[in-house]
Amino acid sequence: MLSSQKYDGYYQRMNLSRIILSRLLQAIPTMLGVATMVFFLLHLVPGDPVDALLGETAMAADREALRHALHLDEPLLQQYVHYLMGLFTGNWGTSLIDHRDVLERMLERIPATASLAAVSLLLAVILALPLGYWAARHAGKYQDTVAMGGALLGVSVPNFWLGPVLMLVFAVGLGWLPVSGMHQPGSMVLPAITLGTALVAVLSRMARSSWLEAMSMDAMRTARAFGVSESTIWWRHAGRIALVPVTTMFALQLGAVLGGAVITETVFDWPGLGLLTIEAIQRRDYPLVQGCVLIIALFYILANLLADIITIWLDPRQRQQPA
Repeated sequence: MLSSQKYDGYYQRMNLSRIILSRLLQAIPTMLGVATMVFFLLHLVPGDPVDALLGETAMAADREALRHALHLDEPLLQQYVHYLMGLFTGNWGTSLIDHRDVLERMLERIPATASLAAVSLLLAVILALPLGYWAARHAGKYQDTVAMGGALLGVSVPNFWLGPVLMLVFAVGLGWLPVSGMHQPGSMVLPAITLGTALVAVLSRMARSSWLEAMSMDAMRTARAFGVSESTIWWRHAGRIALVPVTTMFALQLGAVLGGAVITETVFDWPGLGLLTIEAIQRRDYPLVQGCVLIIALFYILANLLADIITIWLDPRQRQQPA
């Protein structure tokens, strides 16, 4: 019996490793597809980076010299091949505006985006779970209606509208918080609320439905029949089951938070990766735009991989499935 249990545990660990390896291998063509799509779409967008650098009144000879120096006079397919070779060798290109390494510029901005995303996610977890529990505990009552109505409003309100409204009320009107930037006290508050509001709404609605589904199981009725207290059933027994889909949804939302940071950082002039992406697009800085989009796509892929791993870890039945 013991050897059988050891074999089952070994099989589950090996299957888990195969699943993770399979997800990582699937990420390679996904990243290649993202890189290809971004490269060709950027070159289809109207505008010329030479005009952004020299202006439309520059002499033709200067324009051609700069175009040759930036390899923009090469055929598009040849530029694409050079771009892919650079990605595989770790050379993501040089910014067309300030001639700095693309990776170096992105690494300077990632900490600001990471800190904003971390605070937003922490805010979402602190608010979403109690709100979902409160709505589930009072399902069908006015407390449930108020909580889920607020969650629906949070999902419906876009970042580009919520951010300016918060700025007008708390920064311009009341003067409690700074308008923009990240170096003043309290500068993190408004961007974090703007970025985390939608996540709070999504997670709270998921927590409510998961809790109600868990409480409808036979195991909860059995625990109640044995005299287990309601608070213990709700938090210890049903809470564990409800945590599985909520945790999976949380992991999936990691990538969405990074994508939403593009709008939030632009609204609040937050010097992160999202604002850098917008600046690069406005200046037609092809290498920098490609690098920023690839980093965001990579975070999406890693977030989905993390969601798969968490799901498999929380639900042992997933480990029995083939990779």
